[in-house]
Amino acid sequence: MSETPRKPVHLAVYDTYADWETGHTTAHLTQRGHGVRTVGASTGTPVTTMGGLRVLPDQALADLRPEDSALLILTGAALWDTGDDLTPFAEKAREFLAAGVPVAAICGATAGLARAGLLDGRPHTSGAAEYLGAQPGYGGGADYVEADAVTDGDLITAGPTEPVAFAREVFARLDVYKPDVLDAWYRLFHDSDASAFPVLMAAAEAGDA
Repeated sequence: MSETPRKPVHLAVYDTYADWETGHTTAHLTQRGHGVRTVGASTGTPVTTMGGLRVLPDQALADLRPEDSALLILTGAALWDTGDDLTPFAEKAREFLAAGVPVAAICGATAGLARAGLLDGRPHTSGAAEYLGAQPGYGGGADYVEADAVTDGDLITAGPTEPVAFAREVFARLDVYKPDVLDAWYRLFHDSDASAFPVLMAAAEAGDA
């Protein structure tokens, strides 16, 4: 009997998105057999990342349904702080959370979720409590956590300096690695702990990651 195909992970892309914030996440998801599809406001217009790379979205945001996805990733971008251009992406996150499909937001994307009221009543983090506190519509100050990254059910949040911790939370939520292997992965990529490398190699050779 063949296995049910995995649903893809969807990465939101828009002008000025911080391409380095999800490099670990998307690279290792792909290596572990998870498809990653990019989602933009439209499919016919490329976006330019903060690093100057041009990306042509695979899919239009309006066509994305939570039931067709394993997880939605929202990265930081200058546009989160300069207007309402990215509000549709925050509203799509609302759809995902309402449907019980995970959302992972890092850096400025947390501000977009804050303005949409999606962080209220949920433990979460960002770059700084003051950053979210300045967002209109945000009422989640009591739920802010000083941590590298936070998972609360279907919501993952992280600050801009923690792409590795962000990836760790995504991997844990999607069961990408067994707990001991995930711990080794984090120690290697976050802490440069050389003792973690043999653990990863042994797991890869055994096909037991």
